[in-house]
Amino acid sequence: MTTRPLVDKQIAPLLDMFPPVDLASAPIAELREQAGRAYAIMPPPAILPEEIVIPSVHGGPDITVYLYRPAEAKPGGGAILHIHGGGMVMGSAKQIQTSPAMLAVAASVAVASVEYRLAPEHPFPAPQEDCHSALVWLAGQAGALGFDAGRIVVAGESAGGGLAAALAIMARDLGGPAIAGQLLTYPMLDHRTGSDACPYANPTTGEFIWTRASNRFGWRALQGDYAAADDRRGWFSPSLTDDLANLPPAYIATGSLDLFFDENLDYARRLTAAGVPVELHSYAGAIHAFNAVPGAAIAERCNAGLMAAAAAMTAPSGE
Repeated sequence: MTTRPLVDKQIAPLLDMFPPVDLASAPIAELREQAGRAYAIMPPPAILPEEIVIPSVHGGPDITVYLYRPAEAKPGGGAILHIHGGGMVMGSAKQIQTSPAMLAVAASVAVASVEYRLAPEHPFPAPQEDCHSALVWLAGQAGALGFDAGRIVVAGESAGGGLAAALAIMARDLGGPAIAGQLLTYPMLDHRTGSDACPYANPTTGEFIWTRASNRFGWRALQGDYAAADDRRGWFSPSLTDDLANLPPAYIATGSLDLFFDENLDYARRLTAAGVPVELHSYAGAIHAFNAVPGAAIAERCNAGLMAAAAAMTAPSGE
């Protein structure tokens, strides 16, 4: 069965532009080059970032962040740490500038996008440690940049959304820095999805863009030789977290045909059961990366919701 008739007609062109790729059969450098060409067609960023090199707090190499500063920052507002997507193995903060720039303009706050290390060269916990280091750095810039360190939001798409969710758990477990909200766009949360251990059996998800085979490749690359059997397993795969209490409020946007649909809904349900405020939006007929299609009504609705959530989460206390 093909789910193509279920795909929203305005985003259907995405299917032919980006057919599924067998990630396991191509050299990783070639995959990244192909991904780079895809990112190059995205609209130019509304504002250009400043490139800053920061130290790791985990003993790793220095990390590059791209800092987006709106022309008029919201007085007393927060800031956003953006984490790019790419299945844990592709993409870069330097290439993917549209999303963090949009967030900076929409929320009128500073946005830092982190250039975390990629798997398989740098498996768990390297990407997570880089993101945590960027969060520590950003929190320390509150005075210099003029934002409220208690209003920092973590945001990301796909793998970046999964890393943002993992970072919220990691920051809670390590005692900070404080996070005010999670803005998760079709986040990659469960390393079991698409494998023999997958707890979901949805026949209408994952046919396009990011497939079960792609997911197995990405998670294997990130996992390396990590057994996912210690207290850090939720940092690796957020769906493995036993205790989701005391995490920041979450806004989750997903698509009904996205491979991550079921894990996103399950994570939202478990957050809610743990007493975490959750706003969940599922878009009918939406495949992975659907909100990147210019002019599609469903993409515009999704992006408008994300930008509004970013503005609300970073608003000054009392607003």
